[in-house]
Amino acid sequence: MPLFYQHTINATTKLGIWRIEEHEKFFLATVPLQQNITHPHKRLQHLAGRYLLQFLFPDFPYDEILIADTRKPYLPNEQYHFSISHCGEYAAAIVSSTHRVGIDIEKPTEKVERIAHKFIHENEKQFLANYQLSIINYQLLTIMWSAKESLFKWYSLGKVDFKENMQLINNIQKQNDSLLLPFVFKKDEPVYLNIISVIFNELVLSWVL
Repeated sequence: MPLFYQHTINATTKLGIWRIEEHEKFFLATVPLQQNITHPHKRLQHLAGRYLLQFLFPDFPYDEILIADTRKPYLPNEQYHFSISHCGEYAAAIVSSTHRVGIDIEKPTEKVERIAHKFIHENEKQFLANYQLSIINYQLLTIMWSAKESLFKWYSLGKVDFKENMQLINNIQKQNDSLLLPFVFKKDEPVYLNIISVIFNELVLSWVL
């Protein structure tokens, strides 16, 4: 069973990462393909993400999932809040019965340096510089992109400027095997949230609730 990572955040919230090594029929034995996806690997990612939902919470009603206009999957009765992310051969999911959530996984590459100006605000640069000695630049930028992606999914209503509406507001803090990133989400009234990021050998995971 290629469960890559699992974490119980609290009594009502869990997350996991699945390394996709199975054939499609493995997932189809448990979860249906709910969208018309023709690309084989994207089908696998889709199925693995939904498989994870029920792996984390066995009573998760995956057959009731609907897709909002913003492309966010959701349950109409909000029995569970959830978020799914895919990257290469990995799928990640976070599920909570009590909190709105967001999750993102990314593979760090130097390409992120070319688009950093699109999502890094001037106000954030000093906080990033304070952490620069601990990590190489493109990994740090990938953490920031992943953190903002998870926050975008947490908000779920679209129309968000990654540079203006989501900003790091203090130094990144190391907590055991993870990083804590204090953020403000500035859309209508400001909301202050801590985003958690975990760095693996070739993967960055970020989540928020």
